[in-house]
Amino acid sequence: MDNPRLAVGFSCLPSELLQSIFLRLALPEIVRLKSINKSIASIVSDRDFVRDCNYQSVSADWLFIYSKGWRRDSVLHGITDRSDCWFKIPIAGFLTPVIRDIEDLYFLAASGNFFLFVSNTRKELLSVNILRKTVKKIPPSPLGPRGTSSWRRSGMKLVAGPPGSDSFRFLFAELVENRPILYEYNSEDNKWQSTEADENHGDFPPAIERADPLIFLNVVNGMNESVVLAIGSHGKNKPMILQPRFSGGGIEERPVAVGFGWGNGISRLQVYGDGYMMIVRSNNVDDDRKTKEKELKGVEMWGLSPNGKLWECISKLSKEKMGQIKRAYEVIMGCVEERNGTINALLMSNYKGLWHMIWLSYNMGRDNWTLLPLPYFDMKGLNMAGITFSSGLTLV
Repeated sequence: MDNPRLAVGFSCLPSELLQSIFLRLALPEIVRLKSINKSIASIVSDRDFVRDCNYQSVSADWLFIYSKGWRRDSVLHGITDRSDCWFKIPIAGFLTPVIRDIEDLYFLAASGNFFLFVSNTRKELLSVNILRKTVKKIPPSPLGPRGTSSWRRSGMKLVAGPPGSDSFRFLFAELVENRPILYEYNSEDNKWQSTEADENHGDFPPAIERADPLIFLNVVNGMNESVVLAIGSHGKNKPMILQPRFSGGGIEERPVAVGFGWGNGISRLQVYGDGYMMIVRSNNVDDDRKTKEKELKGVEMWGLSPNGKLWECISKLSKEKMGQIKRAYEVIMGCVEERNGTINALLMSNYKGLWHMIWLSYNMGRDNWTLLPLPYFDMKGLNMAGITFSSGLTLV
């Protein structure tokens, strides 16, 4: 659309045809259409088109990576499961009027149009609505100011309000005096509240009987036992403490890593998120145990048992698909998120200074794994400062 004549000719097509074409685009591409001319901007802003676009967009899964380069060049890189290219969101332009030290920001979470960051030096949280281009400073939680190292991906959740609202909730769980506590911030009243969790006395409802979908936050991630809080997604019930045990590890000769691991120190990586656990098993590349190089051996997905007392294996990646992703690494990390019956899992590894990403999607209803191809992403010279999955963006 850089050619003005092409843009004018394109805008002369019937509006119904244009809307059908536009609905096939990813939302960042639709937003850019507004700058072409008034005719196309009016089509994109049409109430019926916005409704159809949002209905389609909310079901999309996004992967976001926050990177920092030289001279305050901070960018959000995003890709959807329905696109074949990375989108760049120059987040620095939103943040600099509010905070000067953007080089010190770390990306924590995303949901809908909201993105959550933390400043390590100021120890304060900031939310960004990228569609409305607004930034909001969040008051300190009851635990006081917290830096980057205090936040665990599996122990927090950002929940955007319905499309059209400018509200969100942010939840995180912590162990305080050996008791799991839920902390929840609501942007509507700009306040925090804390709730002590109840013990699970066998009354944890099976998934099929739950009227209210649950949010799961990990408080403790151990090798063989975890502490997880189960919270009603609408905040109607008190959080419940689950302590699922894991007995499928076998005898490990090397330490087990959680979330992040160096190749020479692990044979099993456990990655938690939304009440699920991805287990990544590895072998030595050669017989020299002193080498830091490892090779992917297997990927498994585990979930909570009906009573919440055990981790149960629900699926393993097939040998065929394992052969497609099998590779050597020196450093490996991951993240897991479930939404609408599909578990998205990311494995990010580094080998000899080069980063590689693997996006796996597991549909529980169909018992089907999908390897989503990711186009080349040049991270040379960039400082990666956060990565997460998110629900779809919306036009309002």
